[in-house]
Amino acid sequence: RYLLGNLYDFDPAAHQLPVSELEELDRWALHQFELVKRKAVKGYDTFEFHTVFHALYQFCGVTLSSFYLDIIKDRLYTEAPASRLRRSAQTVLHEILDGVLRLMAPVMSFTAHESWGHMPADPSREENVFFGLFPAARDEFLDQELDRSWRKLLEVRAEITKVLEVARQEKRIGHPLEAEVRVTASGETGAFLADRWQTLKLVSIVSDLTRVDDLGGEGVDSVAIPGLRIAVAPATAEKCERCWLRAGSVGSNPDHPQLCSRCSGVMAELG
Repeated sequence: RYLLGNLYDFDPAAHQLPVSELEELDRWALHQFELVKRKAVKGYDTFEFHTVFHALYQFCGVTLSSFYLDIIKDRLYTEAPASRLRRSAQTVLHEILDGVLRLMAPVMSFTAHESWGHMPADPSREENVFFGLFPAARDEFLDQELDRSWRKLLEVRAEITKVLEVARQEKRIGHPLEAEVRVTASGETGAFLADRWQTLKLVSIVSDLTRVDDLGGEGVDSVAIPGLRIAVAPATAEKCERCWLRAGSVGSNPDHPQLCSRCSGVMAELG
């Protein structure tokens, strides 16, 4: 339902982007789906249907719902409808939806059939999901180096999430978007994060994440990652009423005094 709902204005023939133009997170999601796709097809070939079930269940429930979709909803909801950032996410959602429905059709026939009929119009797609083949292997979706990099990034994110959860339990913050995070990272971790701070902020789903050289006595040292120290505090900036991020740019545009600069720009583009 979520995938279908966010593809309502997506035309595969006109809006689909090549892999080389996709955002890094979107290419990571395609890599994960390619692994799941191959595992599920192999499960069908060997009549190990439990493998198919567990692969799809884990992918939909954890990789998608608990991570990828949670992050890209900001792009899907707040960027301009025809922006490259939004089309990048939609390209991946369409690829995953088409593939998942084909893979689930033998075991969740009614759901696959009904969903298939609500997909964006595409003359090249079979009229009925049961007339279609399983999704073909796409070597261009695989990127082992990207996957290794994101494994490390997600390890750092997990440490930030732990500190955010403690702050939430102590009622210092509510939603993570109400938090600002400061991080010190030295050694290998610091070198790895050198050009990834903006990506780390994106996947941590916080209003502000800043690299600092020294937190003093503040923060918590990570046990799992040497050289990483994290401090969380309530965000002090005003809340944008459109994207809900707290940003210092809120109110900078007199035409949209309750919006941040990004959302003001989108509203200006929309006219």
